[in-house]
Amino acid sequence: MDDARELVRLRAVMLGALDGAPPEPGEWQHTALRTLRRQLPDPEADLAAYVVDAPGRPGTLAACAVGVVDLRLGGPADPSGRSGYVFNVATDPAYRRRGFSRVCLGALLDWFAERGVRTVELKASPEGEPLYRELGFRPTSMVAMRRDGGV
Repeated sequence: MDDARELVRLRAVMLGALDGAPPEPGEWQHTALRTLRRQLPDPEADLAAYVVDAPGRPGTLAACAVGVVDLRLGGPADPSGRSGYVFNVATDPAYRRRGFSRVCLGALLDWFAERGVRTVELKASPEGEPLYRELGFRPTSMVAMRRDGGV
């Protein structure tokens, strides 16, 4: 099965839920696919994906959680500087409310813990926030900011 292709499909599902409309197909999909195919087979990679196969639909994923370990400068609360970022938790609309995202995210959090990652961040949609709170995530006091493109 090509989990990478399905992970990109579920990423589009998640992005559509966040933005209110599905994203336009484009280069982002090809780049994501190349990244996943390069990183996922490597057990030493700092990227992991946990999935649940769609019942009765070979080759289709019902849900996933994808994350990465970042190395940042350590600080008093976390001297290692290793932090986790969850950038994709998604469930195909046909398979929601079955606990699939919980299973995927739980496995991803275990993967982070095995690597000594103490701090894990994510951006929560209103639909996902109750699950994340149940798993110990809390809002932070930091203002999220981003700079896109050039100057």
